[in-house]
Amino acid sequence: MHAPAPQVINPQLLLSAYRSGIFPMADGRTDEEIFWIEPRERAIIPLDGFRLSRSLAKTLRQERFRVTCDADFAAVIEACAEPRPEHPETWISRRIEASYLALHAQGQAHSVECWRDGGLVGGLYGVAFDRVFCGESMFSREPDASKVALAWLVAMMRRAGYLLLDCQFMTPHLASLGAVTISRDDYLARVAQAGERLPRCTLPESYASLVAPAAAGAEGSGPSSDGSTASSAASSSSGKLIAQSLTQTS
Repeated sequence: MHAPAPQVINPQLLLSAYRSGIFPMADGRTDEEIFWIEPRERAIIPLDGFRLSRSLAKTLRQERFRVTCDADFAAVIEACAEPRPEHPETWISRRIEASYLALHAQGQAHSVECWRDGGLVGGLYGVAFDRVFCGESMFSREPDASKVALAWLVAMMRRAGYLLLDCQFMTPHLASLGAVTISRDDYLARVAQAGERLPRCTLPESYASLVAPAAAGAEGSGPSSDGSTASSAASSSSGKLIAQSLTQTS
């Protein structure tokens, strides 16, 4: 007998919580209870302060991974929920997973995926509203995969006219990429500022504009091994463009 489907958090309630600086977490994968978190201090990555190391810039230029946006949101959140040596229990419960899948279906949760040899090797996902992106989690199965996904996210956000990249909690890993800590009041003020006008375009649209030159060269090639179309999978030459743009402003 299959387990009953988890109760989904109402998408509008979830978005309202994010606009108030609050987000849900759980104690484990099968936990049905939700805890609403409101940190006193918030980690953010300033979009003009992303720290691109020489090694990461080299990885981007080499285009070691094929990068996509929203090609497999479900696989990304499932991978982020997998146990890790330093975190044997996940905060991404089945209920939280189902809730973000529902939000993704409404176009307000997005993923960035990194592929290698047809397999998903890294990525991230988060919630998007107004000109804010709240990063929820990321994972890597190969070195630098999640960092490449984050670099693409920053480039996409800048292209789309976003203002705020929320990382929730500070970690040494995020600090190495340029994250800084701000107060709750400062964070809420930035969220309010970001809501004063809509972004110029959505994240998927900004992704398409970044890969447009390569996609034009791949027309007619059909679906890739991961199921994405040529226009969404063909990121050849875009890595060099992103590395150059981030180097110039970092």
